Amino acid sequence: MDAIILQILNGLDKGSAYALIALGLTLIFGTLGVVNFAHGALFMIGAFCAVTLQRIFNISYETIDESRTDFLGNPMTVKTPYIEHWFGPEMGGAIIDWSVPLAILFSIPIMIAIGFIMERGLIKHFYKRPHADQILVTFGLAIVLQEIIKYFYGANPIPTGAPEVFRGSFDFGVMLGFDPNAIIYPYWRLVYFAFAAVIIGGVFAFLQFTTFGMVVRAGMADRETVQLLGINIDKRFTIMFGIAAAVAGLAGVMYAPINSPNYHMGMDFLVLSFVVVVVGGMGSLPGAVLAGFLLGVLESFASMNEIKSILPGIDQIIIYLVAIIILLTRPRGLMGRKGVMED
Repeated sequence: MDAIILQILNGLDKGSAYALIALGLTLIFGTLGVVNFAHGALFMIGAFCAVTLQRIFNISYETIDESRTDFLGNPMTVKTPYIEHWFGPEMGGAIIDWSVPLAILFSIPIMIAIGFIMERGLIKHFYKRPHADQILVTFGLAIVLQEIIKYFYGANPIPTGAPEVFRGSFDFGVMLGFDPNAIIYPYWRLVYFAFAAVIIGGVFAFLQFTTFGMVVRAGMADRETVQLLGINIDKRFTIMFGIAAAVAGLAGVMYAPINSPNYHMGMDFLVLSFVVVVVGGMGSLPGAVLAGFLLGVLESFASMNEIKSILPGIDQIIIYLVAIIILLTRPRGLMGRKGVMED
């Protein structure tokens, strides 16, 4: 039972990332009808926002400490971050330590701006083009963004630490009545799951309970009628593209301590996230979230040694097998709508 609970936790952790990226993908497809293969790059850029802010906070100046010497007897050079010089060692150290959560505030305007630039500068010209054209141009954009990140940050993963208070592990089993150390799980992964739940809940609440969200949902259902009512639905859809970019970026920011950011991490998640969207149903926001967590849990169970000893390599293909089975039985996905991507 403890192994099952641990795999469920691992699955919810993976599913949180899948669901957040798939949610943004579905927002863009549902509003603009664009298959955006550059969405994984937005996840990557969000992770590197956390890297960038951490580097900014660690910009230092050098001083000579006469009281300390190296092995040759020379006075040692000490680097002091400017943030500690301005706010004091205690407050400055805390700001550096909490750089990843603070990167949430840092990344939101950046990701929204990138989303606006992408939509207005490139993607708007492909609204009425075939989906194959949209896939090609956005995939090319993703490669360009990936190479830009590689040029400025290098090809190696960049470790990005979580705040010190969340670097340990939580004895989850004791809370459920198991023996101590039966189910140990990292604090930050639990934080990531809670963060994903808040973001997903916030997006659904925004679409469900605000006037702006209601108009967007109406536009997703019948764009022409909304335009006939005198509402500039295109402007609202552009804003939704920026929000979707921000969702992907925030997912990347908080994922940075879990998986050290690297230039190809967006591509690693992109294909799986598109499978999630297709399984959940193209254009269905609840379907994207449901499929994200479902496939995350299935992938986690498939990675168990007991399962891999019977079916070697099953953890690498389980998501695609499930996708094939679901699409054979439900061609529109779990919660897909009639008419979406159907000629």
